[in-house]
Amino acid sequence: MKKLVLSISLGLLFTSAAFAQTNYNKGFRLGFGLNGGFPTDGDYDGSIGVDVRAQYDFSKKTSLTLTSGYTHMFAEPEEVGFVPAKLGFKYFLGNQFYLMGEAGAAFGVNGNLDNSLIIAPVFGFANKFIDASVRYERYSDYETDQIALRLAYGFSLKKKK
Repeated sequence: MKKLVLSISLGLLFTSAAFAQTNYNKGFRLGFGLNGGFPTDGDYDGSIGVDVRAQYDFSKKTSLTLTSGYTHMFAEPEEVGFVPAKLGFKYFLGNQFYLMGEAGAAFGVNGNLDNSLIIAPVFGFANKFIDASVRYERYSDYETDQIALRLAYGFSLKKKK
């Protein structure tokens, strides 16, 4: 475990140093999204949610994200909701299409939900203002998963050079 933590730390250090050598205008973006999903296992009827995503661009190709919001799952006999908190890494394949991995926690706020680990691979499209994506989301402690779609409006918080 110590070797894994050391390897990740060294990798982040060298990656940050490599990004620091570019002339890219690094900085934050902020996005507000709507999302909906459907289960792959039939445990609930569907989900709907809202989220806020902060994104820090290291380069034109790589970004770090932090996403939170509220997700409501429709189920019988009791509907449930949770607040997700996910950290992600986004890699652009070109100028607009990207792959992203997210991991974090879901904090149950109503119903019989406790907290759960969330893992989500994502494929998306983003331009200057629109971010649309599809993701597979696994909730380990809820023993369910979903395919979800997200449509968001985003904007840059970077200072102009």
